[in-house]
Amino acid sequence: MNREEMIAKVKAEMPERRWLHTQGVMETAVILANRYGEDPVRAELAAILHDVAKYWPTEKMAQIIRERALPPELLLYDKELWHAPVGAWVAEHEYGVSDQEVLDAIRYHTSGRRGMSKLEKIVCLADYMEPGRDFPGVSLIRELSEQDLNQALVAGFNSTISFLLEKKKRIFPLTVEARNGLLE
Repeated sequence: MNREEMIAKVKAEMPERRWLHTQGVMETAVILANRYGEDPVRAELAAILHDVAKYWPTEKMAQIIRERALPPELLLYDKELWHAPVGAWVAEHEYGVSDQEVLDAIRYHTSGRRGMSKLEKIVCLADYMEPGRDFPGVSLIRELSEQDLNQALVAGFNSTISFLLEKKKRIFPLTVEARNGLLE
């Protein structure tokens, strides 16, 4: 499947406003990849597919988690996390992506994890700070991204953790581990 076919297929999976977000993530991932010495083509590929399963029915995502040997503990946390590992599975099995780092960048773009690759960090950060994002602290994340990929990502995780605490939601352990790992 070529890039244009992939884009058309992914675009059909989501509402127009989410596609605009995806375009912003694509552009931002390419900028960050060029800034931090990562392959912009791989960064864009992960960005194209990062939200491919975002608007799938909850039960369909749960079924894939259960039947495709994805981490079952995902089902214990907010369904907003599910689309990332399900999306990585879809990228591999329905879009033919075989690059493990690209798949991991999709898989961990919402939660992060300890020991993230540069590509994973770029896609996660691009998702936080693409131009259409508007939330308290996004300006700081954008500023930090111009000098330090890790510190920008820490600021992103801080924002997520604060939001989840405010909403009295559980925090996925990989997010805490990702943040702590970046601080070490």
